[in-house]
Amino acid sequence: MQRPATLRLFRRGPAAEVKLTLLVLVSFALLFTDATYKTTNPVREVLSATLYPFQRFVMFPRDIISFGHDWFDAAALIQSETEALQKQRIELAQVTTNAALLAAENAQLRRLLGVFEKAAEHPSVVVEVLYEPANTFSRRLVFNKGSRAGISVGMPILDEGGVVGQITRVSPMTSEAAVLTDEIISIPVQVLRNGLRLIAFGSTTPGKVEVRYFSSDADIREGDILVTSGVGGVFPPGLSVGRIDQVQRSSASGFARAEALPSSHPERYRQFLVLQVPIEADLAVSPGKPPASPEAPRARAKAK
Repeated sequence: MQRPATLRLFRRGPAAEVKLTLLVLVSFALLFTDATYKTTNPVREVLSATLYPFQRFVMFPRDIISFGHDWFDAAALIQSETEALQKQRIELAQVTTNAALLAAENAQLRRLLGVFEKAAEHPSVVVEVLYEPANTFSRRLVFNKGSRAGISVGMPILDEGGVVGQITRVSPMTSEAAVLTDEIISIPVQVLRNGLRLIAFGSTTPGKVEVRYFSSDADIREGDILVTSGVGGVFPPGLSVGRIDQVQRSSASGFARAEALPSSHPERYRQFLVLQVPIEADLAVSPGKPPASPEAPRARAKAK
């Protein structure tokens, strides 16, 4: 009699424990072989080349994020370095400018020492300009030293070019001076070529000095050098005042008038020399009192 067939839904095989044991043994064998021999290198290379595209695909988001971080870090670093270089460039420009300014001031002080040698019989004080008052009708300078430094009203001011002006007002810590071209200034001068004594005044023409009250036949011509005559004792003799630029003669009145370009340059420098000459009461600045006559042998200034 035929046996009934049994339907087998699942195939039977080795137990899972047996498979695990076999796989562990194979793994140890592969580890031992790979560590001891180089026979598995071709297989490793093939597997590595096969898996590399998948590795790159998996790591692609990480690479994008890393690249973004690196780009922003590099941009920030470049920006900071640019700012540092800009700051350094500005600082170096300031250092260069300060060095040039110090060199110019040093050269000016050396020239002032040359002026000091011309007036060595008088003590002097080096002053520096604090500011220049804004005034259309007068030229004034305010210095950083006053009566405490021995400065008095009426003392002359010099630079390497010659006479700059005269002190008109003094306080304990500061002093104010009228520039040579100011209308209140008058200085006894003489023509260097022939010794002709004259008086130089501040001019209404900006940047000019006037010579007035001399006869039309006086021996004075364009290009003559004017120096201080020393008359009056305020300005030492031989200091440069200016150069005659124009002579106007009037045959009708019998008098002539000349304009001169000052030899000093108060607008160019900051340091000047104040000669501490003895100023008597009648030589000091008296407000509203002009020079008495063309022959007056004194330099006076009308302080405002």
